[in-house]
Amino acid sequence: MKRLKNRTLFVLFFTGMLVLGMLFLLFSYIKDGAYWAAHRPAGSITSGEITDRNGVVLYDYESGDYNADYDTRLSTVHAVGDRRGSISSGARQVFAGKMSDFNLITGISTKTERLKLSIDSKLNIRAREAMEGRKGAVGLYNYRTGEVLCMLSTPVFDPNDNAQIEAINSGAEAYTGAYMNRFLASTYTPGSTFKIVTTAAALETVSDIEDFSFKCTGSVSYGDHSITCPSRHGWLNLTDALADSCNCAFGKIANEVGSETLRKYAKEAGLLDSVNVSGLKTAAGSFATTGVPIDEGWSGVGQYKDLVNPCAEMTLMGCIAAGGTAATPRLLCDEGGLFVPKPESSSIGWQASTCARLKELMRNNVVNHYGQGQFGELPVCAKSGTAEVGGENAPHAWFTGFIDSDEHPYAFVVVIENGGWGSKQAGSVAAQVLEAACER
Repeated sequence: MKRLKNRTLFVLFFTGMLVLGMLFLLFSYIKDGAYWAAHRPAGSITSGEITDRNGVVLYDYESGDYNADYDTRLSTVHAVGDRRGSISSGARQVFAGKMSDFNLITGISTKTERLKLSIDSKLNIRAREAMEGRKGAVGLYNYRTGEVLCMLSTPVFDPNDNAQIEAINSGAEAYTGAYMNRFLASTYTPGSTFKIVTTAAALETVSDIEDFSFKCTGSVSYGDHSITCPSRHGWLNLTDALADSCNCAFGKIANEVGSETLRKYAKEAGLLDSVNVSGLKTAAGSFATTGVPIDEGWSGVGQYKDLVNPCAEMTLMGCIAAGGTAATPRLLCDEGGLFVPKPESSSIGWQASTCARLKELMRNNVVNHYGQGQFGELPVCAKSGTAEVGGENAPHAWFTGFIDSDEHPYAFVVVIENGGWGSKQAGSVAAQVLEAACER
Protein backbone atom coordinates (compact mmCIF):
# COMPACT_ATOMS: atom_id res chain seq x y z
CA MET A 1 0.00 0.00 0.00
CA LYS A 2 2.83 2.39 0.90
CA ARG A 3 4.55 1.68 -2.42
CA LEU A 4 1.30 2.43 -4.30
CA LYS A 5 0.91 5.69 -2.42
CA ASN A 6 4.46 6.75 -3.29
CA ARG A 7 3.88 5.92 -6.94
CA THR A 8 0.64 7.90 -6.95
CA LEU A 9 2.39 10.95 -5.47
CA PHE A 10 5.18 10.57 -8.01
CA VAL A 11 2.68 10.48 -10.92
CA LEU A 12 0.72 13.44 -9.52
CA PHE A 13 3.90 15.45 -9.11
CA PHE A 14 5.01 14.96 -12.71
CA THR A 15 1.46 15.48 -13.98
CA GLY A 16 1.44 18.80 -12.15
CA MET A 17 4.82 19.71 -13.63
CA LEU A 18 3.53 18.81 -17.10
CA VAL A 19 0.44 21.00 -16.66
CA LEU A 20 2.54 23.91 -15.40
CA GLY A 21 4.89 23.48 -18.34
CA MET A 22 2.02 23.50 -20.81
CA LEU A 23 0.52 26.61 -19.19
CA PHE A 24 3.89 28.36 -19.35
CA LEU A 25 4.29 27.40 -23.01
CA LEU A 26 0.77 28.65 -23.78
CA PHE A 27 1.46 31.93 -22.01
CA SER A 28 4.75 32.35 -23.91
CA TYR A 29 3.04 31.49 -27.20
CA ILE A 30 0.39 34.18 -26.67
CA LYS A 31 2.93 36.73 -25.45
CA ASP A 32 5.89 36.08 -27.80
CA GLY A 33 4.44 34.10 -30.70
CA ALA A 34 4.69 36.98 -33.13
CA TYR A 35 8.31 37.55 -32.14
CA TRP A 36 9.16 33.85 -32.61
CA ALA A 37 7.52 33.92 -36.02
CA ALA A 38 9.46 36.98 -37.09
CA HIS A 39 12.78 35.55 -35.86
CA ARG A 40 12.64 32.23 -37.62
CA PRO A 41 15.44 31.54 -40.12
CA ALA A 42 15.96 34.19 -42.81
CA GLY A 43 13.18 34.31 -45.33
CA SER A 44 10.28 33.70 -42.95
CA ILE A 45 9.03 37.26 -43.65
CA THR A 46 8.70 37.39 -47.42
CA SER A 47 6.83 40.61 -48.12
CA GLY A 48 6.48 44.12 -46.79
CA GLU A 49 8.90 46.99 -46.45
CA ILE A 50 10.42 49.53 -44.10
CA THR A 51 10.24 53.12 -45.34
CA ASP A 52 11.15 56.57 -44.11
CA ARG A 53 8.48 59.22 -43.45
CA ASN A 54 8.42 60.20 -47.14
CA GLY A 55 7.87 56.66 -48.43
CA VAL A 56 11.50 56.03 -49.41
CA VAL A 57 11.96 52.27 -49.16
CA LEU A 58 14.82 51.54 -46.79
CA TYR A 59 14.44 47.76 -46.75
CA ASP A 60 12.30 45.42 -48.83
CA TYR A 61 11.49 42.01 -47.36
CA GLU A 62 10.42 40.42 -50.64
CA SER A 63 13.76 41.05 -52.36
CA GLY A 64 15.84 41.16 -49.19
CA ASP A 65 17.42 44.38 -50.41
CA TYR A 66 18.27 47.65 -48.75
CA ASN A 67 17.87 50.93 -50.61
CA ALA A 68 20.00 51.03 -53.79
CA ASP A 69 21.54 54.37 -52.81
CA TYR A 70 24.81 54.00 -50.92
CA ASP A 71 24.40 57.20 -48.88
CA THR A 72 20.89 56.22 -47.84
CA ARG A 73 22.03 52.78 -46.64
CA LEU A 74 24.87 54.23 -44.60
CA SER A 75 22.83 57.02 -43.07
CA THR A 76 19.88 54.84 -41.99
CA VAL A 77 21.59 51.58 -41.03
CA HIS A 78 21.08 52.10 -37.28
CA ALA A 79 17.42 52.96 -37.77
CA VAL A 80 16.73 49.98 -40.05
CA GLY A 81 19.15 47.42 -38.60
CA ASP A 82 21.45 44.88 -40.23
CA ARG A 83 20.67 41.39 -41.54
CA ARG A 84 22.37 39.58 -38.67
CA GLY A 85 20.57 41.54 -35.96
CA SER A 86 23.80 42.90 -34.50
CA ILE A 87 22.15 46.33 -34.24
CA SER A 88 19.67 45.48 -31.50
CA SER A 89 17.80 48.80 -31.84
CA GLY A 90 17.12 48.48 -35.59
CA ALA A 91 13.54 48.36 -36.87
CA ARG A 92 14.14 44.89 -38.38
CA GLN A 93 14.70 43.62 -34.83
CA VAL A 94 12.51 45.81 -32.67
CA PHE A 95 9.34 45.74 -34.78
CA ALA A 96 9.73 42.28 -36.29
CA GLY A 97 7.01 40.82 -34.07
CA LYS A 98 4.53 43.42 -35.26
CA MET A 99 5.52 43.04 -38.89
CA SER A 100 4.85 39.32 -39.06
CA ASP A 101 1.11 38.85 -39.56
CA PHE A 102 0.94 36.23 -36.82
CA ASN A 103 -2.38 34.62 -35.90
CA LEU A 104 -2.72 32.68 -32.65
CA ILE A 105 -5.24 30.27 -34.20
CA THR A 106 -3.97 29.71 -37.72
CA GLY A 107 -0.29 30.15 -36.92
CA ILE A 108 2.36 31.91 -38.98
CA SER A 109 1.55 34.07 -41.96
CA THR A 110 4.34 35.49 -44.12
CA LYS A 111 2.30 38.49 -45.16
CA THR A 112 3.59 41.83 -43.86
CA GLU A 113 2.83 45.44 -44.52
CA ARG A 114 4.61 48.77 -44.60
CA LEU A 115 6.44 49.90 -41.49
CA LYS A 116 6.81 53.66 -41.81
CA LEU A 117 9.54 55.23 -39.71
CA SER A 118 9.41 58.88 -38.70
CA ILE A 119 12.96 59.65 -39.85
CA ASP A 120 13.73 61.60 -43.02
CA SER A 121 16.47 59.68 -44.84
CA LYS A 122 17.70 62.83 -46.62
CA LEU A 123 18.05 64.60 -43.28
CA ASN A 124 20.02 61.66 -41.94
CA ILE A 125 22.31 61.90 -44.98
CA ARG A 126 22.86 65.59 -44.31
CA ALA A 127 23.70 64.87 -40.69
CA ARG A 128 26.19 62.17 -41.67
CA GLU A 129 27.89 64.51 -44.13
CA ALA A 130 28.12 67.21 -41.47
CA MET A 131 29.75 64.78 -39.01
CA GLU A 132 32.60 64.28 -41.52
CA GLY A 133 33.45 60.78 -40.33
CA ARG A 134 33.67 61.67 -36.63
CA LYS A 135 32.12 59.39 -34.03
CA GLY A 136 29.05 60.49 -32.11
CA ALA A 137 25.33 61.07 -32.46
CA VAL A 138 22.86 63.53 -33.96
CA GLY A 139 19.17 63.73 -33.11
CA LEU A 140 16.33 66.06 -34.04
CA TYR A 141 12.63 65.66 -33.22
CA ASN A 142 9.36 67.55 -33.32
CA TYR A 143 8.59 68.34 -29.70
CA ARG A 144 4.89 68.82 -30.54
CA THR A 145 4.30 65.47 -32.26
CA GLY A 146 7.22 63.43 -30.92
CA GLU A 147 8.36 62.26 -34.36
CA VAL A 148 12.13 61.77 -34.57
CA LEU A 149 13.12 63.25 -37.93
CA CYS A 150 16.84 62.61 -37.65
CA MET A 151 18.56 59.82 -35.74
CA LEU A 152 22.18 59.27 -36.66
CA SER A 153 24.87 57.28 -34.92
CA THR A 154 28.42 57.22 -36.25
CA PRO A 155 30.50 55.39 -37.32
CA VAL A 156 28.17 53.92 -39.93
CA PHE A 157 28.63 51.02 -42.30
CA ASP A 158 27.06 49.57 -45.42
CA PRO A 159 24.91 46.53 -44.51
CA ASN A 160 25.50 45.25 -48.07
CA ASP A 161 29.30 45.36 -47.77
CA ASN A 162 30.69 42.15 -46.29
CA ALA A 163 34.20 43.65 -46.15
CA GLN A 164 32.99 46.44 -43.89
CA ILE A 165 31.12 43.98 -41.70
CA GLU A 166 34.25 41.84 -41.43
CA ALA A 167 36.24 44.94 -40.44
CA ILE A 168 33.75 45.64 -37.63
CA ASN A 169 33.85 42.06 -36.39
CA SER A 170 37.66 42.03 -36.45
CA GLY A 171 37.82 45.14 -34.24
CA ALA A 172 39.02 47.74 -36.74
CA GLU A 173 39.50 51.09 -34.97
CA ALA A 174 37.55 53.04 -37.58
CA TYR A 175 34.46 50.95 -36.83
CA THR A 176 34.68 50.79 -33.02
CA GLY A 177 31.15 50.56 -31.65
CA ALA A 178 29.59 50.54 -35.13
CA TYR A 179 26.78 48.21 -34.02
CA MET A 180 25.82 50.54 -31.15
CA ASN A 181 23.21 53.20 -31.72
CA ARG A 182 24.97 55.95 -29.78
CA PHE A 183 21.90 58.18 -29.83
CA LEU A 184 19.92 55.61 -27.83
CA ALA A 185 22.42 53.38 -26.06
CA SER A 186 25.36 55.57 -25.03
CA THR A 187 26.06 58.03 -22.23
CA TYR A 188 28.63 60.82 -22.23
CA THR A 189 30.05 63.37 -19.83
CA PRO A 190 27.73 66.31 -20.60
CA GLY A 191 30.11 69.17 -19.91
CA SER A 192 28.55 72.61 -19.84
CA THR A 193 25.21 71.45 -21.24
CA PHE A 194 24.51 70.36 -17.65
CA LYS A 195 24.64 74.02 -16.59
CA ILE A 196 21.05 74.23 -17.82
CA VAL A 197 20.08 71.89 -14.95
CA THR A 198 22.16 73.86 -12.47
CA THR A 199 20.53 77.09 -13.67
CA ALA A 200 17.03 75.62 -13.31
CA ALA A 201 17.81 74.46 -9.77
CA ALA A 202 19.16 77.89 -8.86
CA LEU A 203 16.16 79.72 -10.35
CA GLU A 204 13.79 77.68 -8.21
CA THR A 205 15.75 77.35 -4.95
CA VAL A 206 18.01 80.40 -4.62
CA SER A 207 15.83 83.44 -3.92
CA ASP A 208 18.28 86.11 -5.09
CA ILE A 209 19.84 84.25 -8.03
CA GLU A 210 18.78 86.96 -10.50
CA ASP A 211 21.01 89.34 -8.52
CA PHE A 212 23.97 86.98 -8.93
CA SER A 213 27.29 88.74 -9.38
CA PHE A 214 30.65 87.04 -9.60
CA LYS A 215 34.17 87.97 -10.65
CA CYS A 216 35.94 85.18 -12.53
CA THR A 217 39.71 85.30 -12.18
CA GLY A 218 40.23 82.00 -13.99
CA SER A 219 40.10 79.70 -10.98
CA VAL A 220 38.45 79.18 -7.59
CA SER A 221 40.10 77.17 -4.83
CA TYR A 222 38.30 74.56 -2.74
CA GLY A 223 40.89 73.38 -0.23
CA ASP A 224 43.75 71.78 -2.12
CA HIS A 225 41.81 71.70 -5.40
CA SER A 226 40.49 74.27 -7.85
CA ILE A 227 37.79 74.76 -10.42
CA THR A 228 39.25 76.46 -13.47
CA CYS A 229 38.11 78.32 -16.59
CA PRO A 230 39.92 78.56 -19.93
CA SER A 231 40.14 82.33 -19.42
CA ARG A 232 39.35 85.12 -16.96
CA HIS A 233 35.79 86.22 -17.57
CA GLY A 234 35.75 89.15 -15.16
CA TRP A 235 32.49 90.34 -13.60
CA LEU A 236 29.46 88.26 -14.56
CA ASN A 237 25.75 88.19 -13.85
CA LEU A 238 23.65 85.02 -14.35
CA THR A 239 23.04 85.72 -18.04
CA ASP A 240 26.73 86.31 -18.73
CA ALA A 241 27.80 83.32 -16.65
CA LEU A 242 25.71 80.96 -18.79
CA ALA A 243 26.67 82.63 -22.08
CA ASP A 244 30.40 82.54 -21.22
CA SER A 245 29.92 79.08 -19.67
CA CYS A 246 31.99 80.11 -16.66
CA ASN A 247 33.02 77.07 -14.63
CA CYS A 248 34.06 79.18 -11.66
CA ALA A 249 30.69 80.95 -11.47
CA PHE A 250 28.72 77.73 -11.85
CA GLY A 251 30.91 75.95 -9.32
CA LYS A 252 29.86 78.61 -6.83
CA ILE A 253 26.18 78.32 -7.85
CA ALA A 254 26.33 74.52 -7.60
CA ASN A 255 27.68 74.69 -4.05
CA GLU A 256 24.97 77.13 -3.06
CA VAL A 257 22.29 74.84 -4.52
CA GLY A 258 23.82 71.66 -3.07
CA SER A 259 24.50 68.28 -4.68
CA GLU A 260 21.32 66.59 -3.41
CA THR A 261 19.20 69.34 -4.96
CA LEU A 262 21.19 69.12 -8.19
CA ARG A 263 20.57 65.39 -8.30
CA LYS A 264 16.84 66.00 -7.75
CA TYR A 265 16.71 68.43 -10.66
CA ALA A 266 18.74 66.13 -12.91
CA LYS A 267 16.22 63.39 -12.21
CA GLU A 268 13.27 65.72 -12.81
CA ALA A 269 14.91 66.65 -16.12
CA GLY A 270 14.77 62.98 -17.14
CA LEU A 271 18.55 62.73 -17.43
CA LEU A 272 18.92 59.90 -14.90
CA ASP A 273 16.20 57.65 -16.33
CA SER A 274 15.56 55.88 -19.62
CA VAL A 275 13.42 57.40 -22.34
CA ASN A 276 10.95 54.98 -23.94
CA VAL A 277 11.29 55.60 -27.68
CA SER A 278 8.65 53.42 -29.38
CA GLY A 279 9.50 50.53 -27.09
CA LEU A 280 13.24 51.15 -27.11
CA LYS A 281 14.70 52.12 -23.75
CA THR A 282 17.60 54.56 -23.87
CA ALA A 283 20.61 54.30 -21.59
CA ALA A 284 20.10 55.95 -18.20
CA GLY A 285 22.39 58.73 -17.05
CA SER A 286 24.05 59.21 -13.66
CA PHE A 287 24.90 61.91 -11.14
CA ALA A 288 27.07 61.27 -8.07
CA THR A 289 26.65 63.13 -4.78
CA THR A 290 29.45 63.35 -2.20
CA GLY A 291 28.85 66.58 -0.30
CA VAL A 292 32.47 67.56 -0.96
CA PRO A 293 32.57 71.17 -2.25
CA ILE A 294 35.02 70.54 -5.10
CA ASP A 295 33.00 67.54 -6.28
CA GLU A 296 29.74 69.50 -6.03
CA GLY A 297 31.29 72.31 -8.04
CA TRP A 298 32.53 70.09 -10.86
CA SER A 299 29.24 68.14 -10.91
CA GLY A 300 27.36 71.41 -11.33
CA VAL A 301 29.37 72.28 -14.42
CA GLY A 302 28.78 68.86 -15.98
CA GLN A 303 32.02 67.12 -15.10
CA TYR A 304 33.03 64.83 -12.21
CA LYS A 305 30.95 61.63 -12.71
CA ASP A 306 28.00 63.14 -14.62
CA LEU A 307 26.77 61.04 -17.55
CA VAL A 308 23.92 61.86 -19.95
CA ASN A 309 22.28 60.07 -22.87
CA PRO A 310 21.91 62.15 -26.09
CA CYS A 311 18.24 61.28 -26.59
CA ALA A 312 17.43 62.19 -22.98
CA GLU A 313 19.20 65.53 -23.48
CA MET A 314 17.17 66.18 -26.62
CA THR A 315 13.95 65.32 -24.79
CA LEU A 316 14.82 67.78 -22.03
CA MET A 317 15.28 70.49 -24.66
CA GLY A 318 11.85 69.70 -26.09
CA CYS A 319 10.28 69.98 -22.65
CA ILE A 320 11.90 73.35 -21.96
CA ALA A 321 10.74 74.61 -25.38
CA ALA A 322 7.16 73.47 -24.68
CA GLY A 323 7.00 74.97 -21.19
CA GLY A 324 7.59 71.80 -19.18
CA THR A 325 5.75 69.03 -21.05
CA ALA A 326 6.47 67.84 -24.58
CA ALA A 327 5.76 64.84 -26.77
CA THR A 328 7.96 61.81 -26.06
CA PRO A 329 10.32 61.02 -28.97
CA ARG A 330 9.12 58.15 -31.18
CA LEU A 331 10.33 56.45 -34.35
CA LEU A 332 6.98 55.81 -36.02
CA CYS A 333 4.74 58.05 -38.14
CA ASP A 334 1.18 58.94 -37.21
CA GLU A 335 -0.28 57.31 -40.31
CA GLY A 336 0.56 55.37 -43.45
CA GLY A 337 2.35 52.55 -41.65
CA LEU A 338 1.68 49.13 -40.20
CA PHE A 339 0.46 50.46 -36.88
CA VAL A 340 -0.22 53.85 -35.34
CA PRO A 341 1.78 54.73 -32.21
CA LYS A 342 0.04 55.79 -29.03
CA PRO A 343 0.81 59.46 -28.27
CA GLU A 344 2.86 59.88 -25.12
CA SER A 345 4.29 62.87 -23.32
CA SER A 346 7.32 63.62 -21.19
CA SER A 347 7.28 66.14 -18.36
CA ILE A 348 9.92 67.78 -16.23
CA GLY A 349 9.12 68.96 -12.75
CA TRP A 350 10.14 72.55 -13.40
CA GLN A 351 7.86 75.57 -13.27
CA ALA A 352 6.67 77.11 -16.53
CA SER A 353 8.35 80.37 -15.48
CA THR A 354 11.65 78.51 -15.09
CA CYS A 355 11.36 77.13 -18.63
CA ALA A 356 10.53 80.61 -19.93
CA ARG A 357 13.61 82.08 -18.25
CA LEU A 358 15.80 79.28 -19.58
CA LYS A 359 14.50 80.09 -23.08
CA GLU A 360 15.62 83.69 -22.65
CA LEU A 361 19.05 82.68 -21.40
CA MET A 362 19.59 80.10 -24.15
CA ARG A 363 18.41 82.52 -26.79
CA ASN A 364 20.93 85.05 -25.48
CA ASN A 365 23.65 82.39 -25.81
CA VAL A 366 23.01 82.15 -29.54
CA VAL A 367 22.52 85.84 -30.27
CA ASN A 368 25.43 87.17 -28.22
CA HIS A 369 27.88 84.29 -28.01
CA TYR A 370 27.55 81.47 -30.56
CA GLY A 371 26.49 83.71 -33.45
CA GLN A 372 23.00 83.99 -34.91
CA GLY A 373 24.42 84.15 -38.42
CA GLN A 374 24.98 80.42 -38.74
CA PHE A 375 21.28 79.80 -38.03
CA GLY A 376 19.88 82.40 -40.43
CA GLU A 377 16.64 83.82 -39.07
CA LEU A 378 15.74 80.77 -37.00
CA PRO A 379 15.05 81.64 -33.33
CA VAL A 380 17.44 79.02 -31.97
CA CYS A 381 17.96 78.63 -28.22
CA ALA A 382 20.98 76.52 -27.32
CA LYS A 383 23.77 75.51 -24.96
CA SER A 384 27.15 74.17 -25.93
CA GLY A 385 29.32 71.79 -23.97
CA THR A 386 33.02 70.96 -24.05
CA ALA A 387 33.29 67.90 -21.85
CA GLU A 388 36.74 66.98 -20.56
CA VAL A 389 37.28 63.24 -20.58
CA GLY A 390 40.75 62.98 -19.08
CA GLY A 391 44.19 62.04 -20.33
CA GLU A 392 45.36 63.33 -23.67
CA ASN A 393 42.00 62.84 -25.32
CA ALA A 394 40.28 65.87 -26.79
CA PRO A 395 37.02 66.79 -25.03
CA HIS A 396 33.63 65.66 -26.28
CA ALA A 397 31.81 68.41 -28.17
CA TRP A 398 28.12 69.01 -27.41
CA PHE A 399 25.52 71.35 -28.84
CA THR A 400 21.87 71.06 -27.83
CA GLY A 401 18.75 73.19 -27.87
CA PHE A 402 15.59 73.93 -29.83
CA ILE A 403 13.91 76.29 -32.26
CA ASP A 404 11.37 78.42 -30.41
CA SER A 405 8.88 78.39 -33.26
CA ASP A 406 5.40 77.05 -33.99
CA GLU A 407 6.41 76.59 -37.64
CA HIS A 408 9.54 74.58 -36.83
CA PRO A 409 9.10 73.07 -33.34
CA TYR A 410 12.35 71.10 -33.37
CA ALA A 411 14.62 70.13 -30.50
CA PHE A 412 18.08 68.78 -31.29
CA VAL A 413 21.27 67.35 -29.89
CA VAL A 414 24.73 66.81 -31.37
CA VAL A 415 27.61 65.09 -29.59
CA ILE A 416 30.99 64.44 -31.20
CA GLU A 417 33.37 62.13 -29.38
CA ASN A 418 36.68 63.90 -28.76
CA GLY A 419 35.44 66.63 -31.07
CA GLY A 420 36.90 69.65 -29.26
CA TRP A 421 34.99 72.88 -28.65
CA GLY A 422 31.26 72.32 -28.49
CA SER A 423 30.00 75.58 -29.98
CA LYS A 424 32.42 75.45 -32.90
CA GLN A 425 32.40 71.76 -33.81
CA ALA A 426 29.03 70.39 -32.67
CA GLY A 427 27.38 73.77 -33.24
CA SER A 428 28.35 73.69 -36.91
CA VAL A 429 26.77 70.24 -37.33
CA ALA A 430 23.59 71.41 -35.60
CA ALA A 431 23.37 74.48 -37.86
CA GLN A 432 23.57 72.34 -41.01
CA VAL A 433 20.97 69.85 -39.78
CA LEU A 434 18.56 72.60 -38.69
CA GLU A 435 18.89 74.33 -42.03
CA ALA A 436 18.10 71.11 -43.87
CA ALA A 437 15.20 70.28 -41.53
CA CYS A 438 13.56 73.65 -42.06
CA GLU A 439 13.89 73.37 -45.84
CA ARG A 440 12.00 70.07 -45.97
